[in-house]
Amino acid sequence: MSRSVARILTAGLGKALHPFLDTSNRHGSLAQLRITGFGPHGQLDGWLARCLSTALSPVTEQEQQALSFIRNIGISAHIDSGKTTLTERILYYTGRIREIHEVRGKDGVGAKMDSMDLEREKGITIQSAATYCAWKDKQINIIDTPGHVDFTIEVERSLRVLDGAILVLCSVGGVQSQSITVDRQMKRYSVPRLVFVNKLDRAGANPWRCIDMARDKLKLNVAAVQIPIGLEDQHLGVVDLVARKAFYFEGPKGDKVIEGPVPERLIEEMEARRLELLEKVSEVDDALAEKFLAEEPVGAEELRAAIRRATLELRFQPVFMGSAFKNKGVQPLLDGVLDYLPCPTEVVNEALDLSADEQRLKLPCSPSGPFVGLAFKLEEGKYGQLTYVRIYSGTLRKGDSVTNMSTNKKVRVPRLVRMHSNEMEDITHAGAGDIVAVFGMDCSSGDTLTDGVKLAMTSIRVPDPVMSLALTPTSAEQFPTFMKALQRFQKEDPTFRVATNSNTGEIIASGMGELHLEVYIERIRREYKVTCEVGKPKVNYREALTGRAEFNYLHKRQSGGAGQFGKVVGWIEPLPEDSPVTFVFENKLVGTAVPPEFHSAIEKGFVEAANSGSLIGAPVYGVRVVLTDGASHAVDSSETAFRIAAVQAFRQAYANASPIILEPVMKVDVTVPSEYQGATMGDINRRKGLILDSGAVGDDTVVTAHVPLNNMFGYSTALRSATQGKGEFTMEYSHHAPVPREAQAALVGEIKRAAAA
Repeated sequence: MSRSVARILTAGLGKALHPFLDTSNRHGSLAQLRITGFGPHGQLDGWLARCLSTALSPVTEQEQQALSFIRNIGISAHIDSGKTTLTERILYYTGRIREIHEVRGKDGVGAKMDSMDLEREKGITIQSAATYCAWKDKQINIIDTPGHVDFTIEVERSLRVLDGAILVLCSVGGVQSQSITVDRQMKRYSVPRLVFVNKLDRAGANPWRCIDMARDKLKLNVAAVQIPIGLEDQHLGVVDLVARKAFYFEGPKGDKVIEGPVPERLIEEMEARRLELLEKVSEVDDALAEKFLAEEPVGAEELRAAIRRATLELRFQPVFMGSAFKNKGVQPLLDGVLDYLPCPTEVVNEALDLSADEQRLKLPCSPSGPFVGLAFKLEEGKYGQLTYVRIYSGTLRKGDSVTNMSTNKKVRVPRLVRMHSNEMEDITHAGAGDIVAVFGMDCSSGDTLTDGVKLAMTSIRVPDPVMSLALTPTSAEQFPTFMKALQRFQKEDPTFRVATNSNTGEIIASGMGELHLEVYIERIRREYKVTCEVGKPKVNYREALTGRAEFNYLHKRQSGGAGQFGKVVGWIEPLPEDSPVTFVFENKLVGTAVPPEFHSAIEKGFVEAANSGSLIGAPVYGVRVVLTDGASHAVDSSETAFRIAAVQAFRQAYANASPIILEPVMKVDVTVPSEYQGATMGDINRRKGLILDSGAVGDDTVVTAHVPLNNMFGYSTALRSATQGKGEFTMEYSHHAPVPREAQAALVGEIKRAAAA
């Protein structure tokens, strides 16, 4: 019976069920079933039957109906655009919280989603925070993300697991540097989004300029679905272009939404903006285009359906408007989340089939399917680890044992919770499409959890750190606690990395910028009661070669007894500048001059050598190593001998390949009152920056430049002093570029002096 079932699977359903089969042991053309149990009446085992139903009918109509009531969204933007303030209003209007607290509230409470003391003191979001609420008949899972580029990993891993997003733009600042970064992240993970133009109550508010900037800088196909009723201190509400209705927000907290006719003075503008909306959507939706070209009237429901189709296909982004701080426009935005952003079954999720060379396959979002989840964020607390999990398939229950596909070990789910910022609500189970947290489970960020199926979710992109500090606890007794803190933070944050300097024994902490490292130093002090001595900040240099050089190296050592013998021949050369990888090893050996068992040792030796260049010991990026010949000894050759030969061969050739040092260059956006424009640009020039653009934004000037990171230390203090505290700046990593020749000589000389000492 089992062989006939296997034949059916192999012939008809084998491809669909490939992830659910163990193909490591084959007999003829039959894949051996990992679960072959049958009931007393020849029924398939329940687990296998579930896999069969999943493969044949991914999501049942009943499941589809249930999942259509869920939205998983993130709120992302440039710093100080009002993300956390918007989230606070959403939680209030949905009844999730009873009082509204501000990010920098006078009551000292702070916004609900900023639960960390440092967040409330600094008035910024440092960690992404998850919550959930209900609006009308739908459940909305929300992740509020940081705006500062130093904490970009929080945005990255949140967008990786979300189905939709709200991109918040400031009506005065428009599209700013971090707006571009988060939009790029949304595009990377194909996340449909709404745009919310916030702060219409501010002086200089101009939503139409924001829309133009979104089209120009972000290359988005956007159009307004609302127009404001007044701006600045006259902002009263919005006009819905789809339904041709006006909405006013009354009461001390804006919780009374009054629907009324459109003011006479706005009717002409409403019709003109609605026509623009129809044009933009018609360009990407054929059904609407037919009616539009035929000049037939388009009703509210038809237009709403067309906007939804275009938004889900990433071809259009509707623009909403309001002022979260003044409690205006938030409820219609929530309606827009339900109307235009996808439910879990409307998003294509792909998994890697580990039993078929990591082929990509679509993973149906079915609660009755095999369990597949992604651990995307960790928090270590005093009672254990909290792991945030997005469930893509199946159901997770308290007490279940699941397999960590990174380690192939089974881990138990002792406690399952829903998160509301820093509060936990215990639940017994959660199904596909949900975002929950597991308390007390050991795993790492980015691990795939399954009930045994050989699938893995695609990984989260982690940027490289750009800056380092030497950290030393002030007393030796604190060292164990200090190391415990560093280990915890490394596990939580993949962009925070710790290493030991082999020459000095110093502990080196690396991160995304000054604020990033400053926050962790402060958290070590507050949460672990450990004070640190902080060394001078150092940038993360790289090395590269600019020419081709050959190597022909023989490693031979004879000291009585077994000797060492290994010879390698080939060349090294730079990779193309746009290469997606940093190191390539090509084995072009022919014959058995070097036995195959030593090939991997040779590759390991070259990788080891490239990890530390000979100029300043920095990693060598963009190098291709080609191995063409070699020699071995019947007795004295070993893996160690060939690994040493490869290391020395690389160093021999590297010196002849015109090596250079690369330094991180930051994209810096400086916003200052216009009267300080000249002084600001002069200071950037003194820091060897390249000014890319400057322009007026209201009464301010925004200067965009590329500046070496090494020249940006202390810039925050200098800018405040030069602008009487009125200037502000943001910066993010742009690229690595060669340092000037005299700077390279100084860096190399410094390393030599340190080694001599």
